[in-house]
Amino acid sequence: MANNGPAPYERDMTNPVPASDSVATTDVLISGGGLVGQTLALALAAHGLSTHVIDPADPKITLDAAFDGRASAISSSSWAMLDAIGLGQGLRDLACPIERIWVSDGLKPGELDFVAPKEDGALGYMLENAALRRALHIACEANPLVQLHMAERCANVVRDDHAATATLSDGSIIRAPLLAVAEGRKSPSRDDAGFKTANWSYRHIAMIGAMTHEMPHDNTAYEIFYPAGPFAILPLPDLPNDQHRSAFVWTVNEKDAPGYMKLGRRGFQHEVEQRMGGILGAIRMIADPSAYPLTFHHTVKMIEQRLALVGDSAHGMHPIAGQGLNLGLRDVAALVEVLVDGSRLGLDLGDAQVLARYEQWRGADSLMVMAATDTLTRLFGIDGPAASMIRRTGLAAVKQIPPLKRFFMAEARGTSGDLPRLLAGQLI
Repeated sequence: MANNGPAPYERDMTNPVPASDSVATTDVLISGGGLVGQTLALALAAHGLSTHVIDPADPKITLDAAFDGRASAISSSSWAMLDAIGLGQGLRDLACPIERIWVSDGLKPGELDFVAPKEDGALGYMLENAALRRALHIACEANPLVQLHMAERCANVVRDDHAATATLSDGSIIRAPLLAVAEGRKSPSRDDAGFKTANWSYRHIAMIGAMTHEMPHDNTAYEIFYPAGPFAILPLPDLPNDQHRSAFVWTVNEKDAPGYMKLGRRGFQHEVEQRMGGILGAIRMIADPSAYPLTFHHTVKMIEQRLALVGDSAHGMHPIAGQGLNLGLRDVAALVEVLVDGSRLGLDLGDAQVLARYEQWRGADSLMVMAATDTLTRLFGIDGPAASMIRRTGLAAVKQIPPLKRFFMAEARGTSGDLPRLLAGQLI
């Protein structure tokens, strides 16, 4: 097909749409086929809305069965959405319920326990990212309302009063009333559209890996705060040989990370054991650690003409509270609800009023969660005995005041605020 636009892998948000006799149409065009993008596609499909999902990643790499230590805490409300769209049941045996969260300031006295009442179910679930990614991909491939364009890029995107039209790197053209951008933190579509973002670096590195350990974790997530950064131990299902297993997220100053990452597996394992203080007994590393810089970013807006940002394209935060993916899934649930409601009223899915409802719903909530996380990061990063005493006094206060403790447990479950119906496990 003749194409006078930009060459493949370049982007132009303003050039006219190339002429073509074969333009595919769909209800929503999704740029980004990661965990958030594919969940959005399946949630829309569950309500009869079609999508085309475009992602540059090669599925031969992203669907590799090898476990790299990356896992996500999925809140109980996010899991309710996975159940509603038909994914939760198949994933349940691969996930580990989080029934207790144990918080400590440097393993000093005054720890805080959040224990989920049995009648309320788990606070959330730990799930390997690879397992969720494979389940999403399989479900998308099997769903006739979802079309995947993997290892493809949007070479040209035009948004006007009538539609959003994308020309892919293979020359194919797709048109939809709305472009949903779920491309992650380094979103080119967000930047091309001119969104303003507040952003900064924490000058921290998160080192992520997995280990087996001598003692059972009893479905407990541990969060140990050190001045250099938090150390989280996140429960995973036992291995088939009954070895107990957890993931960890260890945050350190960016200047110290290269030295730790150069240690051999045994040396790194020793350092991890030191931070754990014997909580789970002897450990053994089962995945080489990965390292990621920690940054904060938040867009001033979440919508533009026929475009909506979802997930990390709109907001990225410190993993201290384990809410990054959940914040993106809350975006999914809200966007699906406003689009389904709009569709049933006969509205254009890219209508400015439809998108304004999404932005109003999600903007304040996401900013509040991110501001709280940022404050927590800075508070626990202050060194010295006086600061430690203040933190432990605060933990004790939460422990002794039931309404305050219930508030934090609701935040962990993702059940606070004005919830979209999907997060209550209900189709719209």
